[in-house]
Amino acid sequence: MIGLLLNGKEQQEIEYLLKREMDEILFDLEDERIADVVKVAMKEKYEILLNLFKRVVPADEYAHYKLNEKKNKKMKKSH
Repeated sequence: MIGLLLNGKEQQEIEYLLKREMDEILFDLEDERIADVVKVAMKEKYEILLNLFKRVVPADEYAHYKLNEKKNKKMKKSH
């Protein structure tokens, strides 16, 4: 296990970077031109990013980024 100390400005930057990357992945998952095998890898990456995000923001902030059932069904259909 690795510990990490961040000041407020660094925490905000981490939040911003994670949000931006997760938003981009969600957008790309909707793209029908992307191969299914790539979407599986993207979903795995998303889950890793979400776990990191959960560690730096309050629960109500990451709720928006949790993959809901509708999004999960869409992603499973595309596989």
